[in-house]
Amino acid sequence: MKILVTCKRVLDPYVKARVKADGTGVNLDNVKMAMNPFDEIAVEEAIRLRETGKAEEIIAVSIGAAKCEETLRTALAMGADRAVHVVTDDDIEPLGVAKVLKHLVDAEQPGLVIMGKQAIDGDSNQAGQMLSALLGWAQGTNVSKVELNGETANITREIDGGLERLTLKMPCVLTSDLRLNEPRYASLPNIMKAKKKPLDKKPLEELGVDTAPRQTLVSVSEPPPRAAGVKVASVAELVDKLKNEAQVI
Repeated sequence: MKILVTCKRVLDPYVKARVKADGTGVNLDNVKMAMNPFDEIAVEEAIRLRETGKAEEIIAVSIGAAKCEETLRTALAMGADRAVHVVTDDDIEPLGVAKVLKHLVDAEQPGLVIMGKQAIDGDSNQAGQMLSALLGWAQGTNVSKVELNGETANITREIDGGLERLTLKMPCVLTSDLRLNEPRYASLPNIMKAKKKPLDKKPLEELGVDTAPRQTLVSVSEPPPRAAGVKVASVAELVDKLKNEAQVI
């Protein structure tokens, strides 16, 4: 069985995001970029499934500019077998991402697709669900545990009320939560080997997929600075402030 995993290039989660002076987006000039943390978890889970004999090949996929190759090389160094880079300088919306991934799924015929539940830049949490709908496959979102059993996938997903356990018919689409696993670090020998692993580049225009934007970004702004706290002398004063000043009760 093949497993297809997504690897989005995003701003490093440990770097403070800065908004452009004109408010048109986040400034990504000369800042550290990395693989989306949820996608790292997806890659790790695919590798673990292969190590247990549940899969034979892992295909890493990224959509974006030329520098996305670095992200794919990271996935290859972690243990993916080969990579596909859909090259475009455009900012693709979740629906466009889902359409591109459907095109690749139709071509590769994987038995399982594992994605991060969301990207930390857009925080949309939409692409996995949209891909599932386009393919007509079962989906498991916010997954914290995966067990493959023949033609089914037994998953545990996190919901507001606790944990939900589902049995999905394969092929299916899974989106990973933080508690699914802890991604491994790529060793130096594997980093060197990753340079020789196949990486197929496909220009977006050649796929014949409609990724035209359907949303317009109006503006981006930083959140207002947090106000300083206030000490109160009594419970009665606290209740009064919550009721009359904060107006939350």
